Amino acid sequence: MELASDVAHMEAPLTPDERSLGQAAKRLLDMVVAAGLLVVLLPLLAAIALVIRVGSGPPSIYRWRVVGQHGHPFTSYKFRTMVRNADALKPMLLSANTMTGPVFKIPDDPRVTPVGRVLRRYSLDELPQLWSVLKGDMSLVGPRPPLQSEYEHFTDVQKQKLAVKPGITCLWQISGRNQIQDFDEWVRLDLEYIRCWSFWLDVKILLRTIPAVIRARGAS
Repeated sequence: MELASDVAHMEAPLTPDERSLGQAAKRLLDMVVAAGLLVVLLPLLAAIALVIRVGSGPPSIYRWRVVGQHGHPFTSYKFRTMVRNADALKPMLLSANTMTGPVFKIPDDPRVTPVGRVLRRYSLDELPQLWSVLKGDMSLVGPRPPLQSEYEHFTDVQKQKLAVKPGITCLWQISGRNQIQDFDEWVRLDLEYIRCWSFWLDVKILLRTIPAVIRARGAS
């Protein structure tokens, strides 16, 4: 939580000119990094897709219908880590939800496949979202996009987390996400990020994400 604590004590928000310049730099970083990683990781992406297909059948990609900036819905993509009828099974697991608020999260989700556990542990299931970053629906850094079914139950305060473009990684992602079980705490981190945003804060979060992934802090 060190970086999150640092953010809470940052100086006043940027001026409009500083923010405009920073946003342009952020978009350039998104495009360069997303395009570069998609090219470099293409063999890995193909291998993961094949392993999923062999292990549990098609499809390898899960079309993820979520809500983006200002409440606009869009389709993002993840590698499928659950059984194919996972969405149909969700209502039977609601009583095991460990996250307060409108989001759903349970430890050791029985719908996750053996291959899916490995992918989630190292956040490899997130890699297809690089395409959403390249398209402009997402950013490398920003609040995580909620499912449409979750967004419908957000309060006005919780909806403020979508004042900016959603991202693949965020303060919550690198701040021990498996230990955060209060959705309001998650929202607080997102709002602190938005309030104190700068291009260099994004760079710091990206740099902190690398060791978090290597240490398998993406495990769920």
